Amino acid sequence: MSSKSLVWSVVHAERQALIRDLETLAPAQWATPSLCVGWTVHDVLAHMVDVSTTTRLGFVRRMIAARGDFDRDNQTGVDRERAEDPAETLAAYRQVAGLTATPPAPLATRLVEEFAHGEDIRRPLGLRRDYPVEHVVTALGYLAKTSLKWGGGKERAQRVRLVATDADTVIGSGPEVRGTAITIVLALSGRQVGPDELTGPGATAMVAG
Repeated sequence: MSSKSLVWSVVHAERQALIRDLETLAPAQWATPSLCVGWTVHDVLAHMVDVSTTTRLGFVRRMIAARGDFDRDNQTGVDRERAEDPAETLAAYRQVAGLTATPPAPLATRLVEEFAHGEDIRRPLGLRRDYPVEHVVTALGYLAKTSLKWGGGKERAQRVRLVATDADTVIGSGPEVRGTAITIVLALSGRQVGPDELTGPGATAMVAG
């Protein structure tokens, strides 16, 4: 299997796993605030529907319409894909879960999307998933070398030594930051993590940055 095919197989597996989790939600749970500030669980799912259908050409057109504002474009996508009934949004996600559409970005961004947004939804709901750590590490590596401007976490990773406690992965140099690969992915993405999930002398500085 090629590396491209492997990434898409992981993406598709993560989408199906999320669908299974969301099928169990009570109606009120869809309004739960997600880890994405200002978005509910339902909003994040609508964003994932939108992302799953965004092509390279479509992305360029959308950014022109949004005048280069990523946040504006993301909100427009949520507003477009968010049905009144969450069950309809979930049904739409089922329909697009097998697609391989992608904006003009490295394929590793598809892994970042699935892992980070999966946790955006699961953590506030008290749901847990064991993500494939070798692929979480790929997402982590991408975030650590990509600037905030382009959706990465390079600035947060600078001047610290990232140590994934569940993988043979060390990135950078400086005061040590220890945590699971998925926790470091969330922290580099600007998500709030638990107070004890990251340890080491560099942890406070990285989260603050």
